[in-house]
Amino acid sequence: MLVVAVALIDGDGRCLMQQRPRDKRHGGLWEFPGGKVEPGEHPDAALVRELAEELAIDVAPDALVPVSFATDRPVTMLLYRCAVWRGTPQPLAAAALRWDRPAALAALPMPPVDVPLLAALARTLRDG
Repeated sequence: MLVVAVALIDGDGRCLMQQRPRDKRHGGLWEFPGGKVEPGEHPDAALVRELAEELAIDVAPDALVPVSFATDRPVTMLLYRCAVWRGTPQPLAAAALRWDRPAALAALPMPPVDVPLLAALARTLRDG
């Protein structure tokens, strides 16, 4: 299963994470916003769609910068970062949202596939 996710980065260098609803698999854990790529859908288009559905924000595909990928069978997740969007993120499909720096976010409980992606994001942001 191919999944896309994004690290929204605000003007203060903080990243947005969302908390999974308690009644879902990995309920209560923190993750990058995103979702499944539908058959025949380009990953960038899937992420733009998912961000509109989950956070009520508009993102242009060219604002998405690839960061890394990780696999936790049967899931392969592609992580992008994005610093430009329209709208204010709303937790439409999440229990809560949290903005913080990657080092602080690393202390949050996360699904296994998100852990190496957060580390890759931190390296990317540190290295410029």
